Amino acid sequence: MTRLSVNINKVALIRNSRGGNLPDLLEVAQDCETFGAEGITVHPRPDQRHIRYSDVPELKTIVRTEFNIEGNPTPEFMALVLQNKPDQCTLVPDDPAALTSDQGWDTIKHADFLKDIIAQLQSAGIRVSLFVDPAERFVEGAKAVGADRIEFYTGHYAHQFAQDRDKAVAPHARCARLANQIGIGINAGHDLNLDNLRFYKENVENLLEVSIGHALICDALYFGLENTIQMYLRELAG
Repeated sequence: MTRLSVNINKVALIRNSRGGNLPDLLEVAQDCETFGAEGITVHPRPDQRHIRYSDVPELKTIVRTEFNIEGNPTPEFMALVLQNKPDQCTLVPDDPAALTSDQGWDTIKHADFLKDIIAQLQSAGIRVSLFVDPAERFVEGAKAVGADRIEFYTGHYAHQFAQDRDKAVAPHARCARLANQIGIGINAGHDLNLDNLRFYKENVENLLEVSIGHALICDALYFGLENTIQMYLRELAG
């Protein structure tokens, strides 16, 4: 089974838009787990426009499934992660000004930097996943720098899905076969939704985990949070 980790950034964004604590981020995280989510993901950014750094220790105390913190490994981010020791840290090379993550690591160009960061995290008992585009050289590079997993950036897949789903998924399927051969785990995330998730899972062998936030929260506006999480779980089980 592929695990579903719910990214709650958008819940924090709604909260921050009015101040106060509505919706209650901790309550939503606990409810997601109660409704079947197998992990909670947060992506704190330097401007703290959604998840705040102060949210992380509070979430750490209440998340009972898998806690995944993702982000660019700046000194501030690394201090936050090492202090709170999530189950997994997903390293993402996003620019501070970026609206959302839009590319993966060049694991060859940044090999020395990544080796050092990964070693720090793993020495604290944290599993490390690298956000990468589906290219063989980046998968091999992730293995070479010691990452436990890769997380395929699925934005291009999602954008191409309606035009040619087979072409869209082909590099992911090919790179997944390589990842399985060389012994690195596979996660995926970005713009996965109820339309494209099942096909992706069926074609990416040994997909361990997907992290989904924006689409899931949007669907929850129509279907309700509990029902939406169950709908996503059914796509992963199909």
